[in-house]
Amino acid sequence: MTHTTEPSITHGRNPTLRLGEHRVTVLTDGAVQLHPLHWFPDSTRDDWSGRNSSALDSTGYIPAPITALLVEHRDRALLIDTGYGAHSAAAEDTIATIGNLYGGHLPTALARHGRDAADIDTVAFTHLHDDHVGWGFPSGPDTPRLFPRAAYVASAAEWAQGERQSAAVTTRAASTGDEIFPGVRAWAAPGHTEGHTAYVLSAGGRRLIAFGDVFHVPDQFAHPDWTCAMDAEPTTAVRTRHAMAAELTRPDTLAFATHFAESPLGRLRERRGVPQWTALDV
Repeated sequence: MTHTTEPSITHGRNPTLRLGEHRVTVLTDGAVQLHPLHWFPDSTRDDWSGRNSSALDSTGYIPAPITALLVEHRDRALLIDTGYGAHSAAAEDTIATIGNLYGGHLPTALARHGRDAADIDTVAFTHLHDDHVGWGFPSGPDTPRLFPRAAYVASAAEWAQGERQSAAVTTRAASTGDEIFPGVRAWAAPGHTEGHTAYVLSAGGRRLIAFGDVFHVPDQFAHPDWTCAMDAEPTTAVRTRHAMAAELTRPDTLAFATHFAESPLGRLRERRGVPQWTALDV
């Protein structure tokens, strides 16, 4: 029997930010350990020992949260990604790029925020990897949907994979520029998967970009050309990272980073010519 040691991620707080009439809240479902040299094979040990590098845990992994973003506007609610679900896997049972992996906290985080899963009318997926769709689809034919009222949104290329289709779910294919929720538009950001999509909320004179897995850790802003082992189209992913970084440094732009440990809400600023992530104090 194997035992999963959960990475040291705190679940007790839901960081919330207001943008005009919108309220965005980070909901943490679980966490995963990323092996720095396997996840980023172009990196070296020296890249992870500097003062400005991501902190490694006691076992030498990058602790990365698995989060979702709740967007509320008046009486409506959108959820961007749905975590890993009620699952866990010990490091010896996963693949070489990761260590311990677990989910299960999203419903509690949602309830702590005062929302019920039935309040969600739209679920938007950046892509259909397991750590982004875990609570979105029933685990078996007799398992009810957690979000019974929600229409599901992803790119046509993601839905074309077919594995996540279900007659019990209303799905919609979104392309760049499509408004999928009041103030929220889809933006193609391919590379991690063919149909990977970012979502851009414009409200209150600012915009917030939920960029999914375009970046997994802040270190990639200084090294956008690093290959990520899990990117389906590495060359396209590099182009997307460069384009996304340019967008994130524009004025009045904030971001939601699904897997950033320090804070998934932040902004990107250039310091001495190097883009650096700054967490929002929310």
